[in-house]
Amino acid sequence: MAVTGKEILLIIINVLFPPLAVFMITGCSADLCINILLGHIHGFWLIYKKHKAEKLYGPGGWVYEGNGRFAPINKPAVVGGGYGTM
Repeated sequence: MAVTGKEILLIIINVLFPPLAVFMITGCSADLCINILLGHIHGFWLIYKKHKAEKLYGPGGWVYEGNGRFAPINKPAVVGGGYGTM
């Protein structure tokens, strides 16, 4: 799957202001707090994970579960299971 215009925009935003790119993918979550601490590396990792999800489930066919996990829309999201849980 080729890189889309939305992903290029996310990469540009991540270079200029990483927390905004992460917020656009995950919303206000623990990932946003982690990104504020780690910056660009975490942002690029989430963009990569989102790209993989779109490749597997199709554009818009996924839901973000947190902790860097994406699932198909027809599968219910995991309840709980935040950072540090198994």
